[in-house]
Amino acid sequence: MLVVRPAGSADFDSLMELAVLSGRGFTSLPEDEPTLRERLALSEASFQAGVAPLEAWYTLMLEDLETGVVDGVAGVKAAVGIKRPFFSFRVVTLAQSSPVLEMRFDHKALVLVNECAGWSEVGSLFLRPEKRKGGAGRLLAQSRYMLIGIEPQRFSEMVLAELRGWFDDDGSCPFWEHLASKFFRLDFDQADLMSASTNGQFILDLAPRHPIYTELLAPAARDVIGKVHRDGEAARAMLEREGFRYQGLVDLFDAGPTVAAPRDDIRTVRDARRLRVKIGEDAFGEEALISTTEVSRFRAVRAAVLIDGEAAILDRATADALGVTEGDHVRVKA
Repeated sequence: MLVVRPAGSADFDSLMELAVLSGRGFTSLPEDEPTLRERLALSEASFQAGVAPLEAWYTLMLEDLETGVVDGVAGVKAAVGIKRPFFSFRVVTLAQSSPVLEMRFDHKALVLVNECAGWSEVGSLFLRPEKRKGGAGRLLAQSRYMLIGIEPQRFSEMVLAELRGWFDDDGSCPFWEHLASKFFRLDFDQADLMSASTNGQFILDLAPRHPIYTELLAPAARDVIGKVHRDGEAARAMLEREGFRYQGLVDLFDAGPTVAAPRDDIRTVRDARRLRVKIGEDAFGEEALISTTEVSRFRAVRAAVLIDGEAAILDRATADALGVTEGDHVRVKA
């Protein structure tokens, strides 16, 4: 059985392995030991309410209980843009006309903005390639919304997700090569690591201050604005099923799109029910997403459950995986 649980300091080796596997452009999983150890420490403190609510960053691990192997990671930031700006490019339309010539033109442009300050963020979703079938990704993705739904007041009324932008088969990033690198004058990997491991002051210092007309860009860069990485299509589809929509914002480095949704309209947050646990002898009923009801003891699984009024009847293996007993409560999303 697969279970999603809070990350801890003992997960460092697994998290580093996943970071290496994630490849270029996965900013939230840098191959940097101090950054990853700090993230695990922050996650432990967040689950135990040991940090200010807006500074919490919850990291979740997907573990195979039979093998003990960690197969994936995901995360939820309570708020972005609080201690450091959360910059994006907004894709805007600038209209220009000449009555004398009786001509009108619409120009697409990129404008530096900091519009999402205070929003919560779901991200860091990564699975081992061999585990990307069979529902593991769906379990890991939806567990983030089950966590949010336990205590919604810990999170913003708006929730965003950044999707990785396009990289060519040779590993190059067209948007970075043709545009962003002209301002930051760094290798992509350097800038990516600095974005994840520093306060982001270099972005504030060096990012372009004026609109950039996309018609002036090389076609290779212009064509990937808002385009999702080939490995991110499944993640985008899952986000859209939950109610997330493109916001006209793209990443400064790789032009990947930002999607967002009102917290209380996210399908899993909205539809999950709080039910009392009953233990049955065998697995029966329809498979559903099931989680605990306390942030500090968060766990989530997909398993068979029979809903009987206000009760959720689970088999003992499922109850053990969740760490619940008869009479406890769980949240269930059919």
